[in-house]
Amino acid sequence: MWLNRVLPISRMEFCDLIVSMERAEIHPRPVIGAIIVTSSLAVSFLLWLLYVHHASADFAGRWMFLPALNASLNGLCAIALCVGLYFIKHHNRGAHRTSMLLAFAFSSVFLVSYIVNHALHGDTIFPGHGPVRTLYLSILASHVILSIVALPMVLTTFFFSLTGRFAMHRRIARLTFPIWLYVSITGVVVFVFLKVYAY
Repeated sequence: MWLNRVLPISRMEFCDLIVSMERAEIHPRPVIGAIIVTSSLAVSFLLWLLYVHHASADFAGRWMFLPALNASLNGLCAIALCVGLYFIKHHNRGAHRTSMLLAFAFSSVFLVSYIVNHALHGDTIFPGHGPVRTLYLSILASHVILSIVALPMVLTTFFFSLTGRFAMHRRIARLTFPIWLYVSITGVVVFVFLKVYAY
């Protein structure tokens, strides 16, 4: 079972954790506040990593598989999101939850791989010119901005689901889903642009 490989706990322990969270009377305000603060710190770190940090030349030419891995994880996340949407449209909550947790796992592994890649190699400059550069920068800008928005929204959506607040979960998921899906797909698109013009 994929869940047993992704999370270092047994399936029964994980299910017990979900049930206990659903039954717990957790007030949402401090949790959402913590999500916003944590997301802000994470985004600040990523912006520092992208635009201030200078990668060491010692790692040039090493671990060059990371951009392709990142694109693959983004693609797998997009697939899991679409599968999750299919399942909830067909009222299969269990399969929907599994698909969305898998999407979250792919995004989490992506984030770790993304940080490692940029820490080692720095930012990749797009060498194209003219309309293709304008198109690339437009896609990249929308990808970056919406990824900043997506992080707290994804965490908040999961919080509402795991604590049994399904009305709030459905309400915010209608916004979270398209943003998360767009960020995942454009992550692959950005990689393809760089693969053709830069790598």
